Parts: sequence; C-alpha cells; structure tokens
Amino acid sequence: MGLFILRRLGVMILTALCLTFVVFFLTNLYPNLEKLAKTQGNMRMTDEQVESWLSNRGYLQPVPVKYGEWLGVLPSKQIENSEGDLVGRCIDPGVDPADAPRFCGILQGDWGYSTVFKDDVASIVATRLALTGKLMFWVMVLMVPSALILGVLAGMREGSRTDRTLSTVAITTTATPEYVSGVILIAVFASSAVGLKWFKGTATSAMDNANFENFFLPVLTISLFGMGYIARMTRASMAEVMTAQYIRTARLKGVSFRNIVTKHALRNALIAPFTVIMLQFPWLLNGVVIVETLFNYKGFGWVLVQAAGNNDIELLLGVSVVSVFVVLITQLVSDIGYVYLNPRISVS
Repeated sequence: MGLFILRRLGVMILTALCLTFVVFFLTNLYPNLEKLAKTQGNMRMTDEQVESWLSNRGYLQPVPVKYGEWLGVLPSKQIENSEGDLVGRCIDPGVDPADAPRFCGILQGDWGYSTVFKDDVASIVATRLALTGKLMFWVMVLMVPSALILGVLAGMREGSRTDRTLSTVAITTTATPEYVSGVILIAVFASSAVGLKWFKGTATSAMDNANFENFFLPVLTISLFGMGYIARMTRASMAEVMTAQYIRTARLKGVSFRNIVTKHALRNALIAPFTVIMLQFPWLLNGVVIVETLFNYKGFGWVLVQAAGNNDIELLLGVSVVSVFVVLITQLVSDIGYVYLNPRISVS
C-alpha cells in the first residue's frame, strides 16, 4: 500500500505540472496579456505602448521561464522599466530590490496579486474556498445519505413499484439543471409573489451567518441534481449484487432479508457509488458556479467567474491549482477506499 501511494503521488505531481502548465500557457497568450495591459494601463494604448508595458513587467519572457518563476523553481528576473526602476515578481512596491527574495512562487507560498480584487491571491482563494467548503459540507450531508437510501430501497426489489417510483424521481432530479430547479425553488418558497415565502433570508447573508432560512435553498438545489445520479448508481449496483450467487445461497439457508441486505449485499454494492461520491467533490468545487451566481453566494465558483470574466490571470491560476489538487486527492482517496470496501481488490 505504501509503495502504491508513493507511485500515485509521483503520477499526481506530474499530472499537476502538466495541467497547470496548460492553464498557464493559455492564460498567458498574447491577446490575454494585451487585454491585461489595457485594463491596467489605458484602453487607448497603442500596440507599441502595450508591448512596452508588458516588457517592463516581464510578461514577454518565454513561457517556460515565466512558468518556472510562477512555480517558484526559477529565480525571479529583475527588469529595469522605462522609469529606471527595477521591477519583478518578487519585488513589492516600496521595498528595496536588494532585499527582495530570489524565489517567490507557488512553492514559496506566493500566489501572486489579484488585479481585480487588489489583494493577495492566496488570501482570496482561502476565503472563498472556506465559503464553498461550508456549502459543500451541508450538500454532502443532505445528498449522500438521501441518495444511498433511495438507491438501496430501489435496488433491493428490482422491478417493484417502489423501484419504478424512486427511479423516476432520481431521473427527474438528474435531468433538471440547477438553474431550473434553483429558479423554481426561489419562485415557490422564497418569492412573495407566490405567497409562501418560507425562506426569508438570502444566501449572501449566509456567508457570515448561515441558518436554515438563508442556506437551505442553495444546498437543496445542488443536492437534488447530484442525488439522482448517486441514487441511480447505487440502485444499479444493489440490483446486480442482489442477483449474485452468494445472495441466493444466503436466502436458501434461511437468512433474513434484512440481514442479507445489511451484512452481505450493502458493502459490495457501495463500491461503485463510492467512486461517484468521491467524484462529487471536484464537481461541487467547480460545478457550484451556477448556484453561487444564482443565489449571489460569493464562494469559490463565484470567484472563478470573476477571475475569468475580468482576465485576472494570477487569480485564475490560483483557482486552477486548487481545482487540480482537489481532483487528484479525491482520486487517490477513491482508489484507497476500494481496498477497504472490498478486500478482494488488491493493490499491486
């Protein structure tokens, strides 16, 4: 197991480098840099002025060199601008360039500076990630148990009325996008036009003080969409296990149906749903963009939209690092979880 984890960590590091380099290359294409120069400088800048602005700030260096500086494995180059001052990634305003560190990248904890929010990228990402983490936690608390119960109940007796009813519910929730279910929930339960208005708070207020009234609707909106998929996978896995030979043998021995489900079928049936559940974490991290925008909940998905829409290169890169890290970690946890759910699976 230890050797397997070490090998996977090596593959994860290589994958992370490749993915972040692709994102870095795309965000540092010249049209994006030109837009950044005009946004930070003057929209009426000429091509020569744009090139001078970018050159004075080190944006026209070769992409591998800039990537190495951003990563923190290459020393930051100090460039003399048109005013005769030394500028560089490691040089902060008002600081003597001689006192600036040589390396200041992701590995050193320096994630750059956001041109939109005027703050350190690491601080922005940490704040918004914490807000989305709170949302993800309550979504998983509601979504996973509900989906597993629906899937197990439907799969225990394949083809029964209960199976058909619960499968229809699961398909309906999965087929309904979040922006549709969110609008419906807002119109029915939070709008004064309909007359119910059970939820008076807003998701924006939930950022500081989350409670049932201002936080349940966004949690329910996300949960409904993911719940159906997990329930369908659980139902299919449970139905397959219930037809296995060892289940038939247990029935012939007179084992009660309840014990057959809980002691024999359930553990094996959870292997496939476990994979789907682990995949929900990266989906929730980046897939909450619509819900956070719809409910004006300024979390990780919201800041991703702001970074992409405003060409905030450093912030967009910081968001991509977190996204890649979460995806790779959840895949590793998923692989390790296989072994504990099914001892027949060996790690070689």
